[in-house]
Amino acid sequence: MIHWMIHRRKKLKKSQHIFDHMGTTELAANLFRSTQAEEKLRRDQVQGKNAANDVHYEAGVVVRRAIAELGGTMPEDLPTAESIKKLESAEKKRLAASKKPKKDDEG
Repeated sequence: MIHWMIHRRKKLKKSQHIFDHMGTTELAANLFRSTQAEEKLRRDQVQGKNAANDVHYEAGVVVRRAIAELGGTMPEDLPTAESIKKLESAEKKRLAASKKPKKDDEG
């Protein structure tokens, strides 16, 4: 699926990054597709942008087929995860608040 299509389907703003809104299942599928395509590019000594794009596309087809065969949910049908940046910010605030010394209730 093309980036702009993913943005639209996930209802993301142009300024939001797709990977910041992927859950672990979707990230894992993408990473597996990417690593397998990279290995095939290297192993088969693929040359040229179009040929490399074809390898990445085919790796995606294989990963999607595996997901379907296992009865999994296609990445585009997974819920849009909360932004990792938003989660990081909330965690930093929580940690900062937990480090503050507690006021002694006894006068």
